[in-house]
Amino acid sequence: MPRRRTSSSSSSTAPSAPSAPRNRTPQPVRVRRRSFGDFVKAFLAFVVLAGLVLGVPFALAVTAGWPFPGGAPSLDWLQREITVQTFLHILTVVVWLAWAQFTACVLVEVKAAVSGVGVPGRVPGSGPSQLLARQLVAALLLVGATAASLTPGLSQLGQSLEGNQKPSVAAAQQTPGLFAQQQEQAAATANALAEQAGQAGQAAARADGGASAAHGDTKYYRIQPPEGRHHDSLWEVAERHLGDGRRYKEIFELNKDRVQPDGSRLSEASLIRPGWIMEMPGDARGGELVEMPDETPNVSEQVQQQISDYARTGDHAQGGGAQGGGDAQVSLPEQRPAPTPANPVTPATPVPSTGHEHATPAAGQAEDSFGLPEALLAAPLLAAGLLGALGRRRRQAMWQSALGAVGGRRGMEPPTPTGDAQDVQDALLVGADPEGVRLLDRSLRGLAASLAAESRPLPVVYAAWMSGNGDLHLQLAQPAGKPPAPWKQGQDQTFWMLARADAEGYEDAETAAPYPGLVSLGTMDDSRLLLNLEAVPGIVSLSGTEADRAAVFASVAAELATNGWSDRMTITLVGFGEDLTPLAPNRIRHLDGFDDLFETMSAETRQRRGALGAAGHDSVLTGRTGPAQHTRWAPHLVLFAAQPSDEQALQLAELAADAGRLGIGYLVGTGGTDLPGAAWEMEITGEGRLLAPLLGLELDAQLLPVAQQRAVVELFTDADPGSGPGSGPEGGRRRAANTPPFLVDISEQGRPAVYARLVGSYEIIGLDAPDGERSALLHEALALLLLHREGVHPRVLSSALWPRGVTADVRDALLERLRAWLGTDPDGTPRLATDATGRLTLAQSVVSDLDVLRSLYYEATQGRGVDSRQVRGRLLTDALVLVRGPLLADRPEGRYRWLTHEIVDAQLPLLVADTGLALSEFHLEKNRAEKAIEALNAALRTAPADERLWHELLRATHTTDDPDRLRALAADLVARSGARGLPPRTEALLDELLPTWRDGVAAAG
Repeated sequence: MPRRRTSSSSSSTAPSAPSAPRNRTPQPVRVRRRSFGDFVKAFLAFVVLAGLVLGVPFALAVTAGWPFPGGAPSLDWLQREITVQTFLHILTVVVWLAWAQFTACVLVEVKAAVSGVGVPGRVPGSGPSQLLARQLVAALLLVGATAASLTPGLSQLGQSLEGNQKPSVAAAQQTPGLFAQQQEQAAATANALAEQAGQAGQAAARADGGASAAHGDTKYYRIQPPEGRHHDSLWEVAERHLGDGRRYKEIFELNKDRVQPDGSRLSEASLIRPGWIMEMPGDARGGELVEMPDETPNVSEQVQQQISDYARTGDHAQGGGAQGGGDAQVSLPEQRPAPTPANPVTPATPVPSTGHEHATPAAGQAEDSFGLPEALLAAPLLAAGLLGALGRRRRQAMWQSALGAVGGRRGMEPPTPTGDAQDVQDALLVGADPEGVRLLDRSLRGLAASLAAESRPLPVVYAAWMSGNGDLHLQLAQPAGKPPAPWKQGQDQTFWMLARADAEGYEDAETAAPYPGLVSLGTMDDSRLLLNLEAVPGIVSLSGTEADRAAVFASVAAELATNGWSDRMTITLVGFGEDLTPLAPNRIRHLDGFDDLFETMSAETRQRRGALGAAGHDSVLTGRTGPAQHTRWAPHLVLFAAQPSDEQALQLAELAADAGRLGIGYLVGTGGTDLPGAAWEMEITGEGRLLAPLLGLELDAQLLPVAQQRAVVELFTDADPGSGPGSGPEGGRRRAANTPPFLVDISEQGRPAVYARLVGSYEIIGLDAPDGERSALLHEALALLLLHREGVHPRVLSSALWPRGVTADVRDALLERLRAWLGTDPDGTPRLATDATGRLTLAQSVVSDLDVLRSLYYEATQGRGVDSRQVRGRLLTDALVLVRGPLLADRPEGRYRWLTHEIVDAQLPLLVADTGLALSEFHLEKNRAEKAIEALNAALRTAPADERLWHELLRATHTTDDPDRLRALAADLVARSGARGLPPRTEALLDELLPTWRDGVAAAG
């Protein structure tokens, strides 16, 4: 939001030392120089007003006469014949009524402009008329010497009337309650602020050479009308008159819930209106201040009376402000518990996210980070998105490998991350909150479905707050009526709230994602802010150092690319993130510079405007959840990290003027504090704080520093199924990745001391049963360690066993019990150890049947079985015998939720299918069709959806020369396929092996 540039005022204070608080806004308010065009507009406005207010009644009186009847109404009027003249008389009366309404609008607007207090009243039923009257009156007053001070609503021309406004930058900046700032609730915080205020006041008094006579006097400030696109804010008032913008909280507390001249109350630090009176701290200075009750210089009698009336409300405000007053509304930040002094929010101790099911309490955890990236630990939604996308990428790689799409990688094991990539993967496992993502997605889609059922449009949402107890608050651009159940109205009409308990009742809704542009910016106390980038009416600028900006941009890009509450979108990156494409190749694209961006976005802006017009929609929200859902309604978010020139910024601002309606969002970086044409301004500090003073935001920013960004990209690159073996310098490592992470000695001499059966029901051989109360936790911990032979980070283990958090002493006690339960090997080596990186590892004497299955298959296909057919057959047969069902088939309800992050559920069926196929091939080489069919059926019990097994079963059955058996198998396949029908390759194979299969299916049907 551009700030005004004004000089210091000296009208009411003597020259002060340079360190004194500087008054940047002189009195009277500066107005821009009037041009010839302004005089022409004013003259035309005067002519139009004179013609409409005076000319219309004169013409009507001369041509049609007065509208009042000449006598009392009688029954004869109803019995007269209706003629053309009758209709003309009726039309004349209608014109007289329209003139009277317009004249009333003019009078209301003139009165509001002259008084300069509050906003104009509304004339009932006169939306377009009052809009026209406001524009004409404003154009006429703009040439006056005091137009800016007389017209508080000039920047809102055409935007204040409900139902007739279009989103604009000025409207967005005056949205009620936008990004409500937290109020002081903790006594320690209030004391600190009071001490800071006292120190600032004493420093200002000393800087003025001891001129403290006015210190302690009650002073007042009148909120100034907008100047151009700038709107006054408490931050700037504090910066001008108190020397520190952060002291705006003192002004807010002094004036909270006090009745203003227009009858409204101050309830949000970011919601102030022109003409309001603000009581100021005693050390305030500047020419715009008025000291009471001694004098009231340079103000009208009306304003003097308003200040006097307002001063009499001070006792009430100061006495009851702490309780919020009798009818005070609770804002979103007030619904969160304030941080206690013993646990301050610092970049080193990130705050758990909203509804974060995997967050571990700070107590006992800060010392146990073991070097894990704290930025990802504090970004639950980003971590969940990255973890889910990484799992899908790895599954895709395995499926393509199994189907032979990538040669030489059959039976591929995903590579085990090392170094920074391993730390980042552990941080994702600890920090991810998939349940929070699921609830957010279902809540938003459920809201869209409910509104569609009521034939109501989606409201424009600027932001979402996810509170510490899991509640979701949507911040609307403007009131949108009563929300559909179970949503409730928040602190005012611009907030809709959904309790977590109600959100858990939502089912999956078959509707498009309504707000895919929501992205996390950071946390305030324990609440997380998601800004809807595509709804911002213009450019959002981000200032700060290049490295700090890059960390914010990378976080925003990564979350947008992988989040779970959007269906599709385009993310255009300029000036950064050339290697972020692996995260989402279908979403992310890079452009070289501003010229390419401007050309691309100009064309898309025109295309979207035309598409909306052709579809008859006001905005993308109208069509996004309608019957004609199309990719053109998907958001397009532009992240421009390279600072544009002033001319380029203005060009972007022109493009972005209508972006909110079109579903296009712009986040632009700047090294300075101002970016020409920016609608909203944010700043990232070196301490990781994200500041937007004019929006009332002070957040702990969500970041993705460059080192962690590279590690995340490495995880996705290693999982890329398109990177074949030997391609590039990493080919050797990729070939090695086909080897299982842990090979078992399958000879008689390799009998393990502890053997766990995981494939099927969970059984442990070689250990005594632990205590009943702790048995479930110990079994689950051992299963996690057995599935990760490379080692498990202690924080990963604790977040898996206690998704809602646990203290370090409880976790350490469990680890000690686990060590005691597993015991030691005969040589005294503990079976649960800690490696050099601090991760927990199991000894080779502790083995699972999954380890044995992998080792048997590896030996049969890449080891001893390659040179010996007899050994290969025995190993494959032994491997298939181990398969007793799905992984951990009898796991208790509510436990082992960490398996949702794993890909072992996809690995096991593929491994079993590969084993069955290899054993079938072994038997068919010797024409043992029945043995091959038996092996395939055994594999199908664990991998029933593997199309390869069915194909081989058809071929093996065909070799038996039994058409009836083959026909029965074909009918079984058709029945299993259901309404989807058989896959094309299966149909082609049946056509080859059994040309008459369709006739049999038709007869059976």
